[in-house]
Amino acid sequence: MADPYDLVVIGSGPGGYVAAIRASQLGLKTAIVERDALGGICLNWGCIPTKALLRSAEIYETLHRLDEFGLKADNIGFDAEAVVTRSRKVAAQLSNGVKFLMKKNRIDVIEGSGKLAGAGKVAVESKDGKKSELNAKNIILATGARARTVPGLEPDGERIWTYREAMVPKSIPKSLIVVGSGAIGIEFASFYRAFGAEVTVIEMLDRILPVEDEEISKEAARAFKKRGIKLLTGATVAKIEKKKSSVVATVKTGGKSETVEAEIVISAVGIVGNVENLGIEKAGIKVEKSHVVVNEWLETGAKGVYAIGDLVGPPWLAHKASHEGVLAAERIAGVKGLHPIDTTKIPGCTYSTPQIASVGLTEAKAKEEGYEVKVGRFPFRANGKAIALGETEGFVKTVFDAKTGELLGAHMIGAEVTELIQGFGLARTLEATEADLIHAVFPHPTLSEMMGEAVLDAEGRVLHA
Repeated sequence: MADPYDLVVIGSGPGGYVAAIRASQLGLKTAIVERDALGGICLNWGCIPTKALLRSAEIYETLHRLDEFGLKADNIGFDAEAVVTRSRKVAAQLSNGVKFLMKKNRIDVIEGSGKLAGAGKVAVESKDGKKSELNAKNIILATGARARTVPGLEPDGERIWTYREAMVPKSIPKSLIVVGSGAIGIEFASFYRAFGAEVTVIEMLDRILPVEDEEISKEAARAFKKRGIKLLTGATVAKIEKKKSSVVATVKTGGKSETVEAEIVISAVGIVGNVENLGIEKAGIKVEKSHVVVNEWLETGAKGVYAIGDLVGPPWLAHKASHEGVLAAERIAGVKGLHPIDTTKIPGCTYSTPQIASVGLTEAKAKEEGYEVKVGRFPFRANGKAIALGETEGFVKTVFDAKTGELLGAHMIGAEVTELIQGFGLARTLEATEADLIHAVFPHPTLSEMMGEAVLDAEGRVLHA
């Protein structure tokens, strides 16, 4: 029997492969088990290829505004197959990059499906049915999640899609219904609308993007309606009827019913953890609502077994998974001075048009937790760089503790806010106060100046609005 690994990671998504790299850096003999492509769902079927699709959509929409910039072009069009092909090439390039990183860090890549097989053991079955067993002093479960299905809205790959089918359309449908208005649903609504599809978004709660600050949700709804996206909130899909070339959804809003017909339905109603066939039950690992239960150090109920990423608690974000992977690896290696992850310091991003980004507490949540708050806001239309870019839609909002000056949360909507939010993410991590941020110097002319102005506004000191 070969010497045991110090760590075996099951799953090679952004949590799993990063955990393996960090473990190897710390001198641990490491292997990673993957049944499909390296990089997991995020890299191959999620974060990365969707951003490639959205970039094509963004450019296409900008081409229809050329007159604003004194430019001209004729016969502007698109090739849906080429748009998808580019997206798949981007995903493949990065998957190969992960393969290189595994080799560079001397990590053994085991192809197949892995599961717990008793204390310190991982059973692996390859696609051709060949079975093997790995000895492991520690194990990290990083098997991720998949799209949740609800009765009556089961994906069929033809008329009812999940994100997988939505990412590789053979053509752009003339009309579609998106069920769910979280980041995934809104990004697909934005993508397909950019290429001319008539889009209806159905959200069960009373507003779209319900995890975001209420003012952000309201501004997003205004912007999406302006783009021609129909929004039905406080609504549920009571029935789906499939026809030869369309789908008819019966939608209940309050006490009323209406029907919406479209070529395609995209189901974006959340995720469920991939907990099946992992040997979890026999190992005594607890599962709640399809997700593995862990403590603050990402340890499960089984000794030496950790779980990270979408398999465990929210927020279900790739960058959170990577951070958890590093923490778990360092915990296993005995690194001193570690801190549990504070999820309120993890930024969230939606890459629609306009973009949405946030970190920390919403204004309502801060008040609910008993804080007396000071709020600052600054609009894109008052920022020189935004005006020069022709991107004047949106605003930046800051929420501070009125007593201590602590930055409790920051919320943004507008061009490139997904790049800006980490400034406030860093401020949250460093426990920065309003006074600290006021003393920061923001370069001019940049969109980031709005961040400084939103801080000043909370103090009644805004300069340019």
